[in-house]
Amino acid sequence: MPSPITIRLGSRARARIAQEGLRAQDIAIVPAAAGGPKGLILHQLDCWLFGDFLASAPRPRQFIGASIGAWRMAAATFADPVAAQRRLVREYVGQRYPDKPDAAHVSRTCRALLDAVLDGQEAQLLQHPQHSVSVLAARGIGALAQPGRERRGFLLAAASNMLGRARLANSLERVVFHAGPDNAGWLRSRFDAFNAHFVPLAQNNLRDALLASASIPLVLDAVSGIAGAPSGRLWDGGLIDYHLHLPYQREPDLVLYPHFTDHIVPGWLDKTMPWRRARANDPALANMILVSPSADFVASLPNRKLPDRADFPRYGQDHAARIRDWRLAIAESERLAAAFARWAEQPDLRQALPL
Repeated sequence: MPSPITIRLGSRARARIAQEGLRAQDIAIVPAAAGGPKGLILHQLDCWLFGDFLASAPRPRQFIGASIGAWRMAAATFADPVAAQRRLVREYVGQRYPDKPDAAHVSRTCRALLDAVLDGQEAQLLQHPQHSVSVLAARGIGALAQPGRERRGFLLAAASNMLGRARLANSLERVVFHAGPDNAGWLRSRFDAFNAHFVPLAQNNLRDALLASASIPLVLDAVSGIAGAPSGRLWDGGLIDYHLHLPYQREPDLVLYPHFTDHIVPGWLDKTMPWRRARANDPALANMILVSPSADFVASLPNRKLPDRADFPRYGQDHAARIRDWRLAIAESERLAAAFARWAEQPDLRQALPL
């Protein structure tokens, strides 16, 4: 039968696995992409990864994400990461909106969702002795710093990005909210065109940071006035870091990336431009293991696709049908977890494609 997963390896990762196998103690970084409901398809893989595989070899690790990826990484730092991941999926799938909700309504709903996921246990994330979590958001500058000019500002940002990704830095800055012993040190030396701000996570800004990281422009309100953060309006981290094309080569150990697709797109505005995808000779990919659903697996899901944000208008007020189909897709993700667990136990490099 066709495999439900696709595995891609960077050159350093392939050489290391060929010599030593895939060992949990060698995994230092776990990234998690933005992408809204697409991230739900990784649920059972997340439960195995954080509840079993990595838990079997405790060590300092760095979890980093944007949007739903940040929410998944926050859940991964709890004492019971499986229970936290299950809360996240339950609350995310259970979202219900009236026809054409305004941004304020969506923001209130998402804040309540985060309250349920965190479940009053924020200290476990903020004080984890070994796990560092980084939550990525994007700070508007120029027109995007001015209330009431968002639509014009994003049109200008998109036009600038078409001319070159570096030009997007005239509209947005990266904000890294971080907790844990590492303090996001591997990101502090500049690696691209974007100015970056580093903000410690604490009880008084965790919810705001997580909400900002997922605040899709014109769908949710921007988040401002976050404790410890630079002044201004913060938006979805995926605007800059959609698939988290970051300087992973600075880490000598391995990066294990559960992803909903088999390629890396730097920013959300780049997703219609295949020439912007990370390339095989990119040093940032050298130590990466990227595992994703195969095309055959995706074709077996309801509607022959991953859950996505377009499902909200597609299903409209038939919430029960959307929830049913999303749950069916999430249940199928058990096949992803089982397949990767088998491969991790006895890696067959013939089954792994280059990154």
